[in-house]
Amino acid sequence: MNEAAAGVREHPGFGVMLAWLLDRRALRAEDLAVLSGSMPDEVRAVLAGEVPGGGLIRRIAPAVGFHAVDLFVLAGLAVPDDLAPLDAAAERWAPYIVMEAVHLPASQRRELLELVRSLPQEERPSVSAAKPISSLAGPGGRIIRMLQYRNLDRMGMARLLAVVTPTYLSAPTYSMIGAGDTELTPRLMTDFAAVLGVDARDLAVLTGFDLPEVPPPAAPVAQDAAALLWEARRLSAAQARHVAELARSMRGDSATGYFLNLSGS
Repeated sequence: MNEAAAGVREHPGFGVMLAWLLDRRALRAEDLAVLSGSMPDEVRAVLAGEVPGGGLIRRIAPAVGFHAVDLFVLAGLAVPDDLAPLDAAAERWAPYIVMEAVHLPASQRRELLELVRSLPQEERPSVSAAKPISSLAGPGGRIIRMLQYRNLDRMGMARLLAVVTPTYLSAPTYSMIGAGDTELTPRLMTDFAAVLGVDARDLAVLTGFDLPEVPPPAAPVAQDAAALLWEARRLSAAQARHVAELARSMRGDSATGYFLNLSGS
């Protein structure tokens, strides 16, 4: 079996996929209800196929180890504006923050992450940063949307994944993955999960993809990249530019380009 044919199955619905995830966690519907502060009947209804409400998605997301925005995407629902990145214009700088940072020693990566977390929260621009749904389809579409909600456009995806993971694709290929015109592979699923900061097996379960083997954990540099990419969602474009430029200056004389696949996967 080649990788392209390895694992996409017909989408069974969010409730079925959530049930698979609960099975991986050895949790029952009643357990999830307690962990999320929800009514057991609410959880059972979703597992039986009812479309979940936004409030329930927000409650169960941390209980199953996902960010709420990701669970909205994986459930095929429109993402509320308050869960979008603060400033859509920051997507110009978001990949560079990470691409510069992963060339730094681990201690300096942690310093940069703490700086991002410490920056003052600015006002959200009046223009919504929410992403359109219509052009994205299937498991690939859901994953591309998750990356979009990390403030990555298709060029940002191409650049960042080439540096952080073994995946080296052209920017248009990410559009094709999102539209369902290019199939996912186990390698892509593993690398997307690393950048998103989620377990590859969990991501596969919630997108309806069969991973033929259990992938190794993401490398420390990839884990740091995912954390920094997530935290950078709260930055304005001006703040993101400042952090990217600071990260580049921290590299000093080595800031002449980018090495590929720094995680060594």
